[in-house]
Amino acid sequence: MPPTHTPRRVRPATDVARSATLAALTAGTRRGRATSTAFLGVMLVGLSFALVGLLALIVFMFAEGGGRLSLTLLTEGPSTINPGGAGYRPAILGTLWVISGVIMLIVPLGVGSAIYLERYARKDRWWNRLIELNIQNLAGVPSIVFGILGLAFVARGPLGLGFVAIAGSITVAMLVLPTVILAAREALKAVPPSISDGAIALGATQWQTTRRQVLPIALPGILTGVILAVARAIGEAAPLLLVGAVNFITFDPSFTSRYTTLPVLIYNYSTRPQDEFRVLAAAGVIIMLVLVLAMNSVAVWLRNHFETKYREH
Repeated sequence: MPPTHTPRRVRPATDVARSATLAALTAGTRRGRATSTAFLGVMLVGLSFALVGLLALIVFMFAEGGGRLSLTLLTEGPSTINPGGAGYRPAILGTLWVISGVIMLIVPLGVGSAIYLERYARKDRWWNRLIELNIQNLAGVPSIVFGILGLAFVARGPLGLGFVAIAGSITVAMLVLPTVILAAREALKAVPPSISDGAIALGATQWQTTRRQVLPIALPGILTGVILAVARAIGEAAPLLLVGAVNFITFDPSFTSRYTTLPVLIYNYSTRPQDEFRVLAAAGVIIMLVLVLAMNSVAVWLRNHFETKYREH
């Protein structure tokens, strides 16, 4: 009898394709997980370096100037001959005046610009594209350039305000305004389009939709941009030196008077050869850190408050 052969079972083409697709998806998932793990590791390493550097700076400042902390630092003015009795009162007041002016300028201008560019501006208009390009470029311009601009157009030039605190506010506001605009635009983009479409479908105008629906939802993100801008503005010294932030003043400044700020006075103390002044500069850094944390804490509380309020409604 001739040998019998069992016929091989031929797998359908659909099964072969399904198996190949499954194998490719499994390999892609493994590669994606490996890439995500590697990226997370790199991010954690970078964050660790930043936190360690910040912690080392804080520890060094407290070790160097912690013994100098006293009420005198807040109540007394600067001195070039008596570091033991010198303080930062005019600089603290000058910083508060400048930052107050910055906040009053960047919030309406930054949010208004973001609303126009995101909700009203037509993308096919060349001037709108030019405005967007300039805002993105201005975010990377060095601060000293804004100081020169403030000197030429604000302190002198067309505005001619002189070397007063309000001139410093306008100069620093120009420096941090792109940050607020970009953050506000991203916050507005994050609002689901269905909310705007639903409000307009019910008969609301574009402005009513923006004011009553979009802005309340985007407010936490907008406040985040304001926090970042204010934190940067407090530490700026270079542009203020060009628009009147003097090293030593013995009177309490105002919006329309000569002024100084904490970074300027800290820098002046740190350049003096006496060890007492360097200790005084370290104590000033601690005061500035406390001031930044206090202002940021208020802004973070406001952001969380509005975010919780939106979730409840």
